[in-house]
Amino acid sequence: MTSTIATPTPTDVIGEALGRQTSLAGDLVAFRREMHADPELGLDLPRTQGRVLEALRGLDLEITLGKNSTSVVAVLRGGLPAVSGTTTPSVLLRGDMDGLPITEKTGVSFASANGAMHACGHDLHTAGLVGAARLLHAVRDELPGDVIFMFQPGEEGHGGAEVMIAEGVLDAAGPRPSAAYGVHMASDAPAGLFTTRPGSYMAAMGELQVEVLGRGGHGSRPFQTLDPVQVAAEMVGALQTFVTRRFNVFDPVILTVGKFQGGTAANIIPDTASFTAAVRSFSPAVGKRLQTELPDMLRRLAEAHQLTADVSFTPKLPATINNDDEAVFWERTVTSLYGQDRFELLANPKAGSEDFSCVLLQVPGAFGHLGAGSPDMDPKDWAPIHSARAIFDDSVLPDQARFLATLAFNRLRAAV
Repeated sequence: MTSTIATPTPTDVIGEALGRQTSLAGDLVAFRREMHADPELGLDLPRTQGRVLEALRGLDLEITLGKNSTSVVAVLRGGLPAVSGTTTPSVLLRGDMDGLPITEKTGVSFASANGAMHACGHDLHTAGLVGAARLLHAVRDELPGDVIFMFQPGEEGHGGAEVMIAEGVLDAAGPRPSAAYGVHMASDAPAGLFTTRPGSYMAAMGELQVEVLGRGGHGSRPFQTLDPVQVAAEMVGALQTFVTRRFNVFDPVILTVGKFQGGTAANIIPDTASFTAAVRSFSPAVGKRLQTELPDMLRRLAEAHQLTADVSFTPKLPATINNDDEAVFWERTVTSLYGQDRFELLANPKAGSEDFSCVLLQVPGAFGHLGAGSPDMDPKDWAPIHSARAIFDDSVLPDQARFLATLAFNRLRAAV
């Protein structure tokens, strides 16, 4: 891949700073494990916010706390003056902080016992961002711009990124950032392996809600009823046919019906049946089509059986689309620090969804993954994220912190 972003003369002031901070690796692991043992959910994470503020204490940062969430925005001002006649550039680094409503089954010594779990690696994301803040603070006199550290709650379906954007995180340093970056841990990939790709990186996600309205009756006389269960079941199959026949296989749609409800007994045809589906896509054009074409097809199918259907399609998250140049910069930063064997260019996007996409709609940037599969386990036993058995190797935290800090440092050098 090629990029129009100038590659700064190689320098490793961040690595040198890491070498001087001999306690950083242990501090980050301890911080991560304390977070892991006490996860919080949604937008209200008071204990987590307190831990982040304590971890940042003593650093020369401009800190703003969220009004509608327990977010933390910290701005580090670089020590080098802006070039005459130009504005000071900035870069945004993001880490999300919330857990999931999952009862942990890992058996690790620091496992959560409160009914929630950091099964998506957000405890590592937060710890790595703290590490990046410490490393960049150590070299702030050589920093040719500002860095915004975005500690975000509510990534797991609570709109945390949108809340922080509405409260001004993108304007925290003044002018909008030149670039924004994030890293997501992968519990089922080799520890230390970085991955990204230009363009579509993760899927958009929407929710399709359907209620089929019929006329119930006795199960022995279906001809006297308008059976909503049968029609709803037909809709489930019709949806799978529709997305494979109406949409290009190379710009695909993934549709999963995760909830189906109807009826109370085997011999009763109910008045209504309903189901809910998650719908994922990888380009804005396809996402826009889905919002109109899926409801229209389902309503017409109900009408064909003389029933009606209440259908709604609610967009939840846009696709995570990396800026091509920034994705190349992301890759070059990995390979310059750790070598080509620590990087994999993905051929295809990932089917999961991520609300860092909301940031990338407004600021050019890149997002990617860092493997954290446990080296003490057979890879076939690695559990994926969102599993109650997902185990993350937190020895990768210093590499994550160094990578994020180097991304910001070198991107600021390229911007001046």
